[in-house]
Formats: sequence, structure tokens, C-alpha cells
Amino acid sequence: MMRASLGLTHDTRSAWLRLRTLIVLRWFAIAGQLGAIAVAHQYLGLQIDLGMSLVAVGASVIFNLIAVFVFPANKRLSESEAVLTFLFDLAQLAFLLYLTGGLHNPFALLILAPVTISATALRLRSTLFLGAAAIALVTLLSFFYLPLRLATGEVLRSPAIFEFGSWFAIVIGVVFLGFYSRRVTTEIHSMADALLATQMALAREQKLTDLAGVVAAAAHELGTPLATIKLVSSEMVDELENPEQRADAELIRQQADRCRDILRSMGRAGKDDLHLRQAPLAAVISEAAEPHMDRGKQIHVQMAPGPGGDDRQPSIRRKPEIVHGLRNLIQNAVDFADANVWIDAEWTDGTITLRIVDDGEGFPPHLFGRIGDPFVRRRSGGADNPRRPGYEGMGLGLFIAKTLLERSGAELAFANAADPFLLASERPDRRGAVVEVSWPRDSIAADREEAIGANRPFTILS
Repeated sequence: MMRASLGLTHDTRSAWLRLRTLIVLRWFAIAGQLGAIAVAHQYLGLQIDLGMSLVAVGASVIFNLIAVFVFPANKRLSESEAVLTFLFDLAQLAFLLYLTGGLHNPFALLILAPVTISATALRLRSTLFLGAAAIALVTLLSFFYLPLRLATGEVLRSPAIFEFGSWFAIVIGVVFLGFYSRRVTTEIHSMADALLATQMALAREQKLTDLAGVVAAAAHELGTPLATIKLVSSEMVDELENPEQRADAELIRQQADRCRDILRSMGRAGKDDLHLRQAPLAAVISEAAEPHMDRGKQIHVQMAPGPGGDDRQPSIRRKPEIVHGLRNLIQNAVDFADANVWIDAEWTDGTITLRIVDDGEGFPPHLFGRIGDPFVRRRSGGADNPRRPGYEGMGLGLFIAKTLLERSGAELAFANAADPFLLASERPDRRGAVVEVSWPRDSIAADREEAIGANRPFTILS
């Protein structure tokens, strides 16, 4: 669902492959093939069908020239065009191997290259098709080929067991390298999608923060002209004798009061956000939890100093990544809680720690090694979770939270509060998932001097 919203589907990724890139790679392959033919014929004295070998290489040259002169330099291949291009490369290489000893030619392993590139750039169906084509061509080459001969006419032939080993190694290479490249590329794409979503979330939070500051500044700057309008209109009401003119002046004063009230409400929210660049820890937690307060679950916040900690609550920098990261963790806890979520805040001279616990079923044990990775598809196996209809997976939200909070200097730990194998009557109230977020105090603690900034001189407008 997130991948589609970002426009990063497999179909669009197949169009990322540039024709120009394949043309350059093919020129290198052509140079290598011509060099190998020249060395084999001139230096090693092997008897090969030189004319047909040059025809095979010439086919690649013609293909490249057509691609260069017909298509624009920025041409990107569709899925079907890329498959046909790789299929041509496989066929051309297989024909050249047929002319030069088949699997007895050590360059037979180059048939792995098109399949490996396909696994990194195309869809699974296309990769499977090209892999099957490569295996079929290699199998044919093990039976049908023109043998390599020395100048004396002696045939160069590997023992049968080595020929079978070459065939088997290439088949295994096609399967293994195709799977390996596909898996690594899929994880890279998933991580790229998740990081993009993280950047979007952080940018949105930052934009809201900046917008609040603009609103506060606008409310402050408009306050003086509105006060002037109200003062002048009040004087006009007292001085005007015409009832209609006095009513108009009264209306102006009322509308000025209305504008003042609107700006006051806007400015209050803006100033609160502006001042929360440095805010008490409880205020930041409340801001992160506020969107989930009315979702039918009780959120309990407890603040207490840790061993050796000061009784005074710490003030921290109100960073967008902290607010949004905590909001995602609280959302996940609320989503899976039965009725209650606990947020415990503790601080010492060296650390600030938050612990978020719910009374749900907890993290499945088999997912502990993957918590925090993007796109973990299911919280639990089997049917969809009825508490979250239409929910596709929990991995992206936790990944965003983990990435943003670690960017602020935090360390995260995930655990379950109770043994999942206990009977329902034996499990404590805090029995669900536990997420512990711990910062070194110096990384988020705010200096008091930076809370509001320098005082601005006050001037009276005459």
C-alpha cells in the first residue's frame, strides 16, 4: 500500500533501466569477444569458424548501432523491451559458444550475466523466464557444439565429468545468483521506500512546526494595527451623532474584536509550538499521545526520576523527529492494546528513558529479529487482525519511528512484558509489547537560555 502511494511499484522500477547503459555494456562485451577470438586464432592457433564467429559478434554490433541511432539517449526500456534485449544477448552468446567448443569454452560462464542483471532490474516473472532460457541454452550447448581443434587437428575436449560439472555449475549459478541478486535488490528497494517515507513524515512534521511559527508571528504583527482600528472606531462611536454612521463604526469595532479573538486563538497554538522548541518532557509526551487519546483506549502517563535523578522534570528539545517517532510508537501500542497503554518516563543525570507498554498480545516471538525492519507484513500469522481492518503491516511505522528516534540519539529495545505461554489468569495487567527508548541526556536536554530567545525591544507606535 505504501509502495503504491509512493509510486515505487515493480512496474515502474522495470522502467528504470536505461538503454544507454546496456549499449555501453554490450560494447565492452563486443570488445572482449573480438579480443578472445583474435587470441584464440592468432596466438593459440585454434581452428575456429572465424567467419561465423565474426557474424555472431557483428549481430551485436548491428544491434548496438540501431539502438544508438534510432532511440534517444535517455530511452528507458519497458519490461518487454528489456526481456527481449536480454534474450538477444543470451542467444548471441550461446551461438558464439556453439561455434567455439560449447561448455568446453571457459567463457561459457558469461551466460550468467543477463540473468543476474534481470534479477536486479526486472520483475520476478521476467527473471524466471530468462533463467529458464539460459538453462535451456546451456543444456543444448552440452550436446550440440563445434569442437575446438588445435592447428594439428587434435580436438580439445574436457573429460565428461568436467563437462557435466561445468553444466551443473552454470545451472546452479543461474539459480543462486538470480535468487541472491533478487533478494538483495528487493531489500534495497524496500529500504529506499521506507527511508523515503521517513523523510516525508519528518518533512511533514517540520512543516507543521514551521507553519505554527508563521501563524504566531502573523498574530503578533497584526495585533497592533487591529488595536489601532479598535481604538479609532471606539472614538468614532463616541463622537458621531448620525445613527447610521455610528452603527457602521460600531460594526467596525465588533469586527476588529472578532479578528483579535481569531488571531489570539491562532497565535496561542503557534506560540505554544514555537516555545516547545524547548519543552518539559511531559509536554512532548502529551503532544505525541494527543491524537490517540480519544480512540477508546486509556493512556496512562507516569513521570518519575530514576536512581540518583533530580526531582525536577527535565526540559528537552522539541525536535520533529522525536514527536513523530514517539507518536508512531504510541499509535502502534494503542492499535494492539486491549484497553490500556502505559507510558513511563524516567530520568537520571545521564539518561532519559521512555517505556511504552500495552496490555495486548505482545510481539510474536518469531518476529523479534525483524522488528524495526521495513515492511514486516504481518503482526501475527493467519487471518487479518480484526482490530486493524485493512492494515497491511506494522513494519513501516515502526521503521519510521526507529529511524527518526535513532537520528535524535536514542537507542530502542523491543520486548514482551509477559511470557506468552502463561494462562490468561496468570498474566499481569502490563502483559503486551514493550518498547524502551533511551537517550543520553546531553543529546536532547535543552539549555534554558535557548527556550525563547533574546528579548526584543518594545516600541510604542504613535
